[in-house]
Amino acid sequence: MGKGHSKSHGSKPLPLLSKPWREVNWGDNRSALQNVKNYKPHVEGQQIRILLHGPVGAGKSSFINSVQSVLRGSMYTQALEDNIGHDSFTKKYTTYKIQKEDPQSFYPFVFNDIMGLQVKKGVHVDDVKFALKGRVMDGYKFNPESKLSEDDQFYNNSPDDNDKVHVLVCVVPASTVSQMSDEMAKKIRDIRMEASALDIPQVAIVTKIDEVCPEIMDDLKNVYKVEYMKEKMQQFSAGVGIPMTSIFPVKNYHEEIDLNSDMDSLILSAMKHIITAGEDHVNFKKTQSGCSGTWA
Repeated sequence: MGKGHSKSHGSKPLPLLSKPWREVNWGDNRSALQNVKNYKPHVEGQQIRILLHGPVGAGKSSFINSVQSVLRGSMYTQALEDNIGHDSFTKKYTTYKIQKEDPQSFYPFVFNDIMGLQVKKGVHVDDVKFALKGRVMDGYKFNPESKLSEDDQFYNNSPDDNDKVHVLVCVVPASTVSQMSDEMAKKIRDIRMEASALDIPQVAIVTKIDEVCPEIMDDLKNVYKVEYMKEKMQQFSAGVGIPMTSIFPVKNYHEEIDLNSDMDSLILSAMKHIITAGEDHVNFKKTQSGCSGTWA
């Protein structure tokens, strides 16, 4: 994957496809928002655990904050972000719950953010594998030099179903897909193979799409009309093995102070797929009991 090349556009505008290659319900997001808000697992107390991983600076924490902002209807920052430095800002394993309008209730899905992947340091790949199995407890401080040991106080010896990961989400910035090193792609593939062995579905979020070309920066609705964007997604798909149907481009909230309906549309599109994938995984694991979840 490291042998990929990046195009230089200069001032020449990119041609736009006459029809988008993927349909998105732009504008009125009330139905999509209610679908996500009203999702209820069939099993009482069941929650969908979503684990985010990816290179340092990809926007994992920003995606968590963006989802929370969309669901709450206002800007919200729970997962701390860092705009300075090249090392991972996330040092500890943390579960993020999203509060509903009722202060006493939360949505039945949670996010886990982990230390970013780096070629020579960053999160230890074995720690990500432990997290997939529900072995990592909140508060564990990542050590790039060594993995979590079974005698560590943050090692979960008896994880229940809610401790385990139900969806693995790889977050990558669009602008660096072409320059991703073979070593980084291998780390992502190794984690993906472990998830596959556990039957955990995988989704990819491609962030910072507005930095790829001015056509998307000017109008997010062009994201599925710019063929160059599709090429980048195809390149990533081929490099790590995640199918195109499970790759979603988004623009996270970063500098904005008000919500934007087009940004919300892409975030909600990704979230509905993530929750559906997690629900399918839970149902697969509970087929003998005939359990299922419901959408509004």
